[in-house]
Amino acid sequence: MQPIASPALLVSFAPRVAPARARITAWLAFAAIALHGCAAPQQAVVPERAGPVAPFVAPVLPAMDPLLEQRILALDPEKISETDVRTTLATGPTPRIILLHGGVVGTHLLMASFGRFLSGMGYPADRIRDPSDNAWSQQPFGSTERLAGEVAWHYERDGVRPMLVGHSQGGIQTVKVLYELNGAFTEKIRVWNAPTDTAEPRTWIVDPLSKAQRPVVGTSVSFAAVVGAGGIALAAPAHWGMAARLRSIPNTVDEFTGFIIAFDPIALTGPGAGSAAYEHNGTAAVRNVELPVTYSHVFVPVTQSLATDPSMRDWLNAYAPGRDNGEAPGSAEGRATNALFAGDVWFSIKKHWCIEAQRLIRSKTTGTATR
Repeated sequence: MQPIASPALLVSFAPRVAPARARITAWLAFAAIALHGCAAPQQAVVPERAGPVAPFVAPVLPAMDPLLEQRILALDPEKISETDVRTTLATGPTPRIILLHGGVVGTHLLMASFGRFLSGMGYPADRIRDPSDNAWSQQPFGSTERLAGEVAWHYERDGVRPMLVGHSQGGIQTVKVLYELNGAFTEKIRVWNAPTDTAEPRTWIVDPLSKAQRPVVGTSVSFAAVVGAGGIALAAPAHWGMAARLRSIPNTVDEFTGFIIAFDPIALTGPGAGSAAYEHNGTAAVRNVELPVTYSHVFVPVTQSLATDPSMRDWLNAYAPGRDNGEAPGSAEGRATNALFAGDVWFSIKKHWCIEAQRLIRSKTTGTATR
């Protein structure tokens, strides 16, 4: 199903200048369009690949400068500075980030803003943009089997596991990918070649750390986050069956953060993170973060401008969950819109970026993979 166009969404793209009534109108329009978009059933098909098959040759990871390896190993994953990002992490192994936008036309622009925010903070843009079409994000109604195969493909070639971030219906899609990797829907998943956007004739990868062959099912991601997931978006046929699974996170992610907006009229969440809390059903570390009622379900990913403000960038780089981070610069003037969401996700991305790079370097001596 193609998302339905939303003039109200596009006209209201600048939330900081929109009056309260306009923001409420945008919310209601978004809800109405999302429900209208549920009329046609979804069917995601993973195409078969025909023709002769060349012998598989496992990819060889690029060599790293020993001095760079030492600098990466010396980093504290929970205390990554802007200098660490730009001069050390960005020059080493960098995980693929897969962004998943919402289901209404125009929401890809919102997630593109978040992608540009990450790039502005120092994350290499070519590790975010889709290698097949250069898009910042993927749509939420496609095949999650395909996405799971793509996660495995990237891991096999990069040696560092991807990360997933989803907004609204893209958040539901994110959790659904975790269940695909966990084998909830099928026992075998084909590897998906990301640049050519085609399935490969195998359901296994060569683990880049252990060098052992392993199935796609069971592959994991290092970090995943969702914001504004659930509520009326679960009425979309593509997401039927996720209502009972959405808040229960499987073992195919190391750390998961669920962002819940207080009194979100689209995700149907009330006050407090407990109104729609996520929890693990195994080993995943799961955090729930409540965003203020002033946050807009529609516009929460709009964060690009935060990376262009030097004082804001300093605040975001110093942000750490669970401590008093002080008020974000420009809060009184309205320049800090969505800063809490941006700072929390950026902290986790830096953390797992570092952990994955260190894990890859250490595997050279141990020859093992942890997942």
